[in-house]
Amino acid sequence: MKREIIESILAGYSSISLVEMDNVRLMNRVDTKYTVSLSLLPEILKRLQPDYLIQEIDGLLLNAYRTVYLDTCDRAMYLDHHNGRRTREKIRVRTYVDSQTVFLEVKNKNNKGRTKKKRIELPDLKAYKQQKAEAFLEKHAKYAPDTLIPRLENSFYRITLVNKTKTERLTIDVNLAFRNPSDGLEKQLDDLAVIELKQTGNIPSFAKSVLSGLRIHPVNISKYCLGTILTAPEVKSNRFKLKMIQLNKIGKQQNGFV
Repeated sequence: MKREIIESILAGYSSISLVEMDNVRLMNRVDTKYTVSLSLLPEILKRLQPDYLIQEIDGLLLNAYRTVYLDTCDRAMYLDHHNGRRTREKIRVRTYVDSQTVFLEVKNKNNKGRTKKKRIELPDLKAYKQQKAEAFLEKHAKYAPDTLIPRLENSFYRITLVNKTKTERLTIDVNLAFRNPSDGLEKQLDDLAVIELKQTGNIPSFAKSVLSGLRIHPVNISKYCLGTILTAPEVKSNRFKLKMIQLNKIGKQQNGFV
């Protein structure tokens, strides 16, 4: 699939600015994740168009992201997810490339499936070690700042949609690439798109009905866990075995996104 095909479909959407999107940040929300073959993405986007707006940044509808995930030496946050703990945490430094902004983010998921996100803007990627950032982590994170090290790097392009009533966001990530900062091992997922529906609660959603109509069902695995499995083969991953088999089957349906 050529990138131009996707961009031509996106050009048919009405747009919303980054400033307007600030009112739909949904920092306290319920997330539902899906993983699909890129071969289905044009049809998904066409079906969503009547009910959604697309975020536009400086004329761009596909926006570049880079992320560094922080974890402990023994990967405590990854293992919490792997072991099925309902309450868990994720800490990352995310660079929004097109808007040239960097945030240190702490995401906490509670036992009712709600995700709360706190974040602070940083001057650059390495500033998570500075005093202001450490004070933020001490206040909002479960793990002490001096126990955290970079565990995974990833990059992708994101399509960000918001429904016209501005009660939910839908992100679609393509061209996912992962890198283990410890040994430099890299993996790319050019054949998959990761979709995340972000809502204030488990309420009816046009996006859910579209995906269900295409027989696309939730796959609950985070990009952090997925990237860790792909770039750190020594980590415990048996709990995700069936999901990885499913993702491999999805990926074989498509030849990539250029």
